Amino acid sequence: MDLKQLIRNVPDFPVEGIQFKDVTTLLKDGDAFAHAVDLMYDPFRDEEITKIAGIEARGFIFAAAMAYKLNLGFIPIRKPGKLPAETVAEEYVLEYGKNVIEMHVDAVTEDDRVLVVDDLLATGGTAAAACRLIEKLNGTIVGVSFLIELTELKGREQLAQYPVHSLIQYPI
Repeated sequence: MDLKQLIRNVPDFPVEGIQFKDVTTLLKDGDAFAHAVDLMYDPFRDEEITKIAGIEARGFIFAAAMAYKLNLGFIPIRKPGKLPAETVAEEYVLEYGKNVIEMHVDAVTEDDRVLVVDDLLATGGTAAAACRLIEKLNGTIVGVSFLIELTELKGREQLAQYPVHSLIQYPI
């Protein structure tokens, strides 16, 4: 199954010059969605994973499906102010500014081995911040898995200390 053929390219979204990779066209195909989740997990099959962390928002889709399939806990990593209990935060740099992500302080223990999942790897800032959040709480990162990677943006460089897997690569 060629998953790349199921990704819709939307020119000039959300701003002119961006070629947005729309995963909803893959998600609406049940077999393709299940296949993508399986392939995103496959390189980490031999790891003793205890939890799956998903990055808001589209990362939740793949991470939650994976956690359910594997009967593992799911950790939501969210934008500030979205989680109701005590959180830990991590700042990261964007092209023109900074942003923050958070997770609950009780989401991870020192015994947890976590696979971080998101739909897209661009510059790597958000995924690197997610890994730092988990490590702040003494969890171990077993790897980072993406559906799509925009290779020219060199996001892997920010994640060089972790095993990184992406199913579909685009130059940009």
